[in-house]
Parts: sequence; C-alpha cells; structure tokens
Amino acid sequence: MLIHDCFEMKNKVIEVAAAVLRAADGSFLLAQRPVGKPMAGFWEFPGGKLEAGETARQALIRELQEELGIVAETLFPWLTQTFTYPHASVRLHFFRVTAWQGEIRSLEGQAFSWQQPNSTCVQPILPANKPILQALQLPDLYALSNVAALGIETFLARLARRLQQGVRLIQLREKSLDAVTFRALAEQVLRLAHSAGAHVLFNENIALAQELGADGVQLTSTQLLTMTQRPALKFCGASCHNRVELRRAEQLGCDFALLSPVLPTRSHPGAAHLGWETFAAVAAGATIPVFALGGLTREDFDCAWQHGAHGIALLSQAW
Repeated sequence: MLIHDCFEMKNKVIEVAAAVLRAADGSFLLAQRPVGKPMAGFWEFPGGKLEAGETARQALIRELQEELGIVAETLFPWLTQTFTYPHASVRLHFFRVTAWQGEIRSLEGQAFSWQQPNSTCVQPILPANKPILQALQLPDLYALSNVAALGIETFLARLARRLQQGVRLIQLREKSLDAVTFRALAEQVLRLAHSAGAHVLFNENIALAQELGADGVQLTSTQLLTMTQRPALKFCGASCHNRVELRRAEQLGCDFALLSPVLPTRSHPGAAHLGWETFAAVAAGATIPVFALGGLTREDFDCAWQHGAHGIALLSQAW
C-alpha cells in the first residue's frame, strides 16, 4: 500500500511510514502512484500506513517488502511531516534507508525513478513530500569556522582544501574579530566557497549577510525567540538547546536547526550537555533537519543518524 491511501477517512490523522532510499551516488528513489489510486500519476517516497500495533519502523520494513520486494537493513529516523489533503490528513514518518537486501521490483504496478537531490526532474510531486526534497539538498556535515584557534591565513588555506574535499555548508562565526576584520574575512570566505559551489551562513548578522550576498544566517537562540519573521535569505538555520527552541525554529520557517551541546566540549568542561538519548527525544518528530553539535568528531555520523540527526556540525574537527 502506498502513501496517503484511504483518503476517505475524514477527520482522522493517518500515520504513515515513508522511505528515502539512498544509493551510493546520493540518488534517492521516487515511486509514481499507479492508475486506480487516489492522486494517480503523482510521485512520492515509497511506504504506507501503519497497521494496528506497529511502530513506524516496523511498518516501513513490511511495506518495503510488500511494495518493492526488498528487506531494509539500515533505517535512520529522520523527519516528520503532517499534511491535510481534501479527503484526509496524514502524518508521515520519514526514514533514510541506506542498506537493503534484494533487487527493487515493482510489485504494485508503480513506476520508479532515481533522482538527484539538486535536480529532481519528475512531476508532479505529492505536496507533502516537497519539504523532504528541500531537506535532501543539505549535506551531512555543517562546518563551523575556527579562525580564533587557527588564525586567518591558516583557516583560509584549510577552507580551500576542505572545499576541494567536498565541504558544502559553512557557518562563519567569529565573535572575537572586530567588524572591519570580520567583513574582510567574510568576503574572502564567500569568494572561495561560492567558487566551489558551497553555501555560507553568517552567525547572527542578518544585515551583513544580505549586504555581502551570503547564502543565509544562523540565528542565535535569543534571536530565535524574539523574531517574528524569517530573514529574507536562501538559508536560515537556528541554534537550539531544547524542544521549545526547536519548535520555535519550525514555526519561524527555518530550514534546519543545530541542537547542542550533545556531548561535553573542550571549550565548556563540566557544563551540562544533552547526551544522545535526550538529543533523540528532542529531535523526534522534527519537521526540519537537525544537526547534532558539541563534542563530536567525524566518527560520530552513524551514532547521530541513529538518534534522528540529519548530520553533525563540527568546529575544530571540521578543519
């Protein structure tokens, strides 16, 4: 059974599990609703509704066997979307599926298409899935600048190298620099990043980001709780530390959030931290991607994904 079946069930939220199957080249699978189904011809992520007593994970494993003939092996909880169609409301629990057994087959008459995150070319897409397509364009790593520890020249050299290695999302956050020095640094970072196709967000400074042509802004938790409108930039991230702040980031229309600190950090030894279980509880049900931040290394990706993170944000470890 495909997503959003049973549209005749009015005034009830239908719980649905959906799979973002990812291939080694980064592509993902979309399925086309066959003739005879509601909204036939629309493209969606494979999956189906939960049966009585099932968790979303259990339902998705079953649905992928029934629809595609595969056995999902590695499933990471990711995003949740609620959408109201003319005949029903659905709550979609998305998982990223990165490993499975068997060859994908069309067992329910649906067409399939592998797509790239930045160039989806099939239409029309079911409306509830469009935010997922946007989230798929975010990389797994969010690199936070570290000029304070490295110095400007060393940081720029390492930035150039990491851009060549594939870093594509950067936050420029250097509160110790004066305004003139920061502006000069920002111009150099933007020039290097944009030439490599990477995106740069400035921490807090919305006006300067707009003036210099940065790709976005990373809102502080204080800004997040006081702002009433999303900044007019391509990307807007939010720095969060609890469920209240994360819900506010969603309400404001932010594209993603940082949730921190997950583990103890060198900069704040002895300070309180979330731990992975609390991180997972806060991130559960998030409608926007959540990056884990604080005390992490490049070896923590798998653990972060298992606990519902989109990816990780790194400071010193990024460079």
